[in-house]
Amino acid sequence: MKKVASILFAASLTVSGLAACSTGNKEQNSGTKDGVTTIEFWAAPNPTQQVYWKEVAEEFTKENPEIKVNVSPMKESPTSEAGIQSAIAGDSAPTMSENINRGFAAQLADSKALVPLDELDGWDKVKESRKMDNTMKGWEFADGHQYVLPIYSNAMLFGWRLDILKELGYNEPPKTYSEMLDVAKKLKEKYPDKYVWAKADLADPTAWKRWFDFFMLYNAASDGNKFVEGTKFTGDEKAGMQVLGFMDDLNQADALLTRQSKDPFESGLGIFVDVGPWTIPYWAEKFPEMKYNETYTLTPPPVPDDMDPKEVKTFADTKGLVVYASATKEQQKAAMKFINWVYSNPENDLKWLEKTNLPPARDDLTTNETFKAFLDKNPALQPYAAAVPNAIPPMDNAKYNDIQTFIGQHAFNPVVKGEKDPKTAWKDMKEAIEGALK
Repeated sequence: MKKVASILFAASLTVSGLAACSTGNKEQNSGTKDGVTTIEFWAAPNPTQQVYWKEVAEEFTKENPEIKVNVSPMKESPTSEAGIQSAIAGDSAPTMSENINRGFAAQLADSKALVPLDELDGWDKVKESRKMDNTMKGWEFADGHQYVLPIYSNAMLFGWRLDILKELGYNEPPKTYSEMLDVAKKLKEKYPDKYVWAKADLADPTAWKRWFDFFMLYNAASDGNKFVEGTKFTGDEKAGMQVLGFMDDLNQADALLTRQSKDPFESGLGIFVDVGPWTIPYWAEKFPEMKYNETYTLTPPPVPDDMDPKEVKTFADTKGLVVYASATKEQQKAAMKFINWVYSNPENDLKWLEKTNLPPARDDLTTNETFKAFLDKNPALQPYAAAVPNAIPPMDNAKYNDIQTFIGQHAFNPVVKGEKDPKTAWKDMKEAIEGALK
């Protein structure tokens, strides 16, 4: 999924002018004919997701013959985002699609290319039947609307080398900054050539990389502060300074390694790293020695010492469904009926989880009996399921690429490299972001 994330920033995505193109020929790409409304659904360019959507679309049409759902993969040239923009500009957008992150949705919403889902009949029913009230709170856009229905939520967690922690005298990972700095001290005393966090990305300003370091820590320290709301920088200065101060402390303790290294966590060079659920099957195949609760364990982000380390917020690597404004009213209505049909039955979310290993964006994954057998067989996915309600999605700002680049350039990277103190770094970052938001 990180490779997918990097594609989001591979090119500058321009959406100016899409508004004028978002209300094209209502008859194009079908509509209602002979009593049947046809909707076009673009699935993510991922074979397992395409199989899933084709199967549920066929089942839906059997029960609802008045609606036909055509499922096809979205184009990836040069990126899936660019493919969507091209389709909107060329008056050939689908009725709906998945694979939309919140930042890109903000660009599309700004250009009036998306339908506010909360204005469609049946939206409240979706939230209620899918048990996603808490999950959806973090998805409200600055204008008060909901443009994306999240399908999955990868609540990012941190992995710890449990075997090495035990060698240092710890039976469980640290939960607070001071506890983590204590681990760093003991690690360097016993293993001078090892590091707490060994990751070259810590010093790389590429925008998407901040999702997997700064925002994981910041969401925890700020209890999920939105950072940017509309055109205003609303970052929590105390939390931000705590995060930067923590990284500065780790750097001064020689606990960070930012040069390239091969498999640093798997080799034990580093003992702490961000881990997504997609990593678990990769380890099972490539690193069978990595065993959950033996070699490694998973935890929410560490928090400042003055915070309760329970119910910790984190970053959500997450994408969802949107309905496009170019769809006819009949198609929009049919799309909402399809959405309701899919998510009124938790078995459909179970099928999704089994095919993709991506945790459905719902609050009850750990309490709903539908998912119990799967999670019992996959214990390393249980902490991800439990963290879904506390996972914060990306910011809903069309300039998210610039903003996240500034976080790295002006604050996070220079602090990690010892080039700036946290106070100066926060000030410089804030000024750059506020300038971009004007």
